[in-house]
Amino acid sequence: MSLLSIKWKRGDLAAYFGLMTNNLTNLLTMMGLLVFVVGIPTEIVYGRIAPAFGFTVLLASICYAYFGQQMIKQTGRSDVTALPSGPSAPSIFTVTFLVIMPVYQTTQNAEFALQIALVWCFVEAMILVGGSFLGDTIRKMIPRTVLLSCLSGLGLLLLAMNPMLQAFEAPTVSFIVLLLIFINWFGKKPIFARIPTGLLLLIAGTVLAWFSGLQSPEAIKASMASFGFNPPGIHVDSFLQGLPHALPYLASAVPLGLANYIFDLENIESAHAAGDEYNTRKVMLANGLSSTIGCFMGNPFPVTVYVGHAGWKAMGASIGYTLASGITMFVVPLFGLGAFMLSIIPMTAIVPILVFIGVVTANQVVRETPKIEVPVIFICMFPWIANWALTIVNNVISAAGTTAGGIGIETMLHKGVYYQGLVHLGSGAPLASMLWGCIAIFAILNKPLRGAVAAAVGALLVFFGVIHSPVVGIASGTALMFVYAYLMMAALFVVKHFMDSRQPVVESDAEKVSKSA
Repeated sequence: MSLLSIKWKRGDLAAYFGLMTNNLTNLLTMMGLLVFVVGIPTEIVYGRIAPAFGFTVLLASICYAYFGQQMIKQTGRSDVTALPSGPSAPSIFTVTFLVIMPVYQTTQNAEFALQIALVWCFVEAMILVGGSFLGDTIRKMIPRTVLLSCLSGLGLLLLAMNPMLQAFEAPTVSFIVLLLIFINWFGKKPIFARIPTGLLLLIAGTVLAWFSGLQSPEAIKASMASFGFNPPGIHVDSFLQGLPHALPYLASAVPLGLANYIFDLENIESAHAAGDEYNTRKVMLANGLSSTIGCFMGNPFPVTVYVGHAGWKAMGASIGYTLASGITMFVVPLFGLGAFMLSIIPMTAIVPILVFIGVVTANQVVRETPKIEVPVIFICMFPWIANWALTIVNNVISAAGTTAGGIGIETMLHKGVYYQGLVHLGSGAPLASMLWGCIAIFAILNKPLRGAVAAAVGALLVFFGVIHSPVVGIASGTALMFVYAYLMMAALFVVKHFMDSRQPVVESDAEKVSKSA
């Protein structure tokens, strides 16, 4: 069974448009940031970075499609859904603002800035490659409820929340699209059942957008200026030239590499929960090697397992959607078609699909979680909520041309904005979410020694600035306060362990509830 024998299923069309749109949005965001915010010359962005960016996603998509085909062959199942592939969205912002922008502003040398960023991407890729040998072990150590809860926070806050806000900016278009989603994908009796729902959404949204005046022929004409042929090249020399100078900028690569590693684990676990048991090591290696090859071709942004496997599966997607999305992500920058596509099909017709994916991702953890562990879901949400809110607050402050210090932390506190709390809770959200999920679940299930280990790991992460700190650094700022707090939690867990060991074994209320559930 080869990739050429992949059959296109009805659900692949809707999943393709959803995944492709999300990836395309990341591609356009990346290009916009580099060209209009940082000021990198267009010939570097459009002619080198974007084609390599698309090729990296294509490589991972081919691997995922192959893994899916192998599962079909081995199991004989017809309901296998391939993993979704895409760029690491947090990496796009981190590499741009923490690496490329400061280097370019200091040196005014775009080539040098890109060289440093390529080394940064290589470090990220090596974390995935090295971690591939520990992935299954970590998945066994961390309870499924925690992994899925962290993913639900990611799905709702980073994937679905902003699209939902966009939907309310154009209600004459998006409300109908959302209602069609509720009827056809959540409901029992679809409307216009002969038309694939994904296609129906695009047709309805596009027609409504043009009638509402949200799209214009002038935008189509303007988008044609980006047409051209931009094949990716080999830029190993750029990577090698950046090696001697990259060390000061690699501090952010390690925590974000760990975060991407956790994203992959969570999404692989989500696929397992949905019935598609992919080999963790193979998937991690595919991501790491694809990112490495992309790095050598001039792309500084790593690839990852994308969120939403449960959602794509719920649509009835199989293998074709992820491969088709990867091909599109390669072809669009290759010929400069991104702006043209979005000038015809409005984002307001597409973003409600991402709302659906976010909701299905969050719903998966509700279905898979024992009743006693349900509080863990909401505890894992808090870091993601804080991270999302912190991003909004910082963007507003930046738009006002000032800083949090300029406004005054006390001033914001008096207005009910707990800015310091947002910074501490929202920084390092992927790891903080998982950490607090572990602490909560080990407390609930009365596993104090495992809870003590989790709290001790929290103290270690804080000490190095990986969580609860806007910058990476050893015991910087208020880090020691959090180190002491986590060690106090570890100590209390240890006390609980010794108290339990001296008492006769009595079934707790929580255990009774768990058994009755």
